[in-house]
Amino acid sequence: MKYTYDPQDILRYFETLVNVPSPVGYYVQMNPVISRLAEELGETVWFDHKSTAYITADGMDNSKTVLVGAHLDTVGMVVRCIDADGMIRVRQLGGISYNSLEGETVTVHTRDGRAYTGLMACQSHSVHVFDDARTLERNENTMMVILDQPVASKADVNALGIRHGDMISVDPRCQVTPNGYLKSRFIDDKAAAACCLTALKYMKQQGLKPRYRTLFAFPFCEEIGLGGTYVPAEVSEYVAMDIGLIGPGYDGNERKVTICAKDAATPYDYELTSRLIALAEKNGIDHAVDIFYRYGTDANAALKAGNNLRAAAFGMAVYCSHGLERTHLDGLTATCDLLLSYLLEE
Repeated sequence: MKYTYDPQDILRYFETLVNVPSPVGYYVQMNPVISRLAEELGETVWFDHKSTAYITADGMDNSKTVLVGAHLDTVGMVVRCIDADGMIRVRQLGGISYNSLEGETVTVHTRDGRAYTGLMACQSHSVHVFDDARTLERNENTMMVILDQPVASKADVNALGIRHGDMISVDPRCQVTPNGYLKSRFIDDKAAAACCLTALKYMKQQGLKPRYRTLFAFPFCEEIGLGGTYVPAEVSEYVAMDIGLIGPGYDGNERKVTICAKDAATPYDYELTSRLIALAEKNGIDHAVDIFYRYGTDANAALKAGNNLRAAAFGMAVYCSHGLERTHLDGLTATCDLLLSYLLEE
């Protein structure tokens, strides 16, 4: 079946979500936004004690409950310590690639609500000064935040209200090219969340209900493997919408949706994964089936936590995961098409 939603809705939702800072565990700015977007669709958000947001959609048959999850947390950092000269040292939140962070604008978020931008730099930051500027390994022992403030000591930084444990987010640098390429940090996984909101909007506009009672979940700790560990007891299927990968041995590319058959820990449910493949084939959705080595999802976390459910995963494939990522609008629409097929079709 052809679903006639506006593909630009995916990009509009994505641009809204991606510009809200939400490193692992930092939900204070994002949860009001997801609540507002749901309210615009006539939906109400509820939260569990982990601050995961949920939208409940009544189904044609409410005797079964399925969950579609798209995490809203991103990789980021936290203030580890402050050097005597006022430079901030960091600890990573999730699988940061420090090579991709050099030269980026970051923001330190204090616990009293202040925000300060800075430059992510290597301590050997200049080829004109340091012999090892090109060769020094970029890691959390060699990288630092140079605040965009006139600070020269730890006391100066503390006077701004910055303390150990403050969250650090990274500028997403979102860009959409005229021919449909999306370049941005945090396509993982805010593009999948945008697909969920687009699917919800389409069902509302068309007066459609999903086949079964559906929970849309937006966890905040996927990047450290904890996002899907709690699942409401009535859920029997957990479909994680998360990025696909591109590389040697993979069939996925930016213009397809990738169905994940196995991640680093476990194969996904055979029947549910086969159902997704059959839906993609039936509806002519350009897709790939791949297995991933260094990869996990909230559905995998739900299984590890002992929840009694079937799990599956799919999403748009990206270049440069956990860096400045790239995908294409075709991959986003293929992902949204497969989501709607799963929600609405036998």
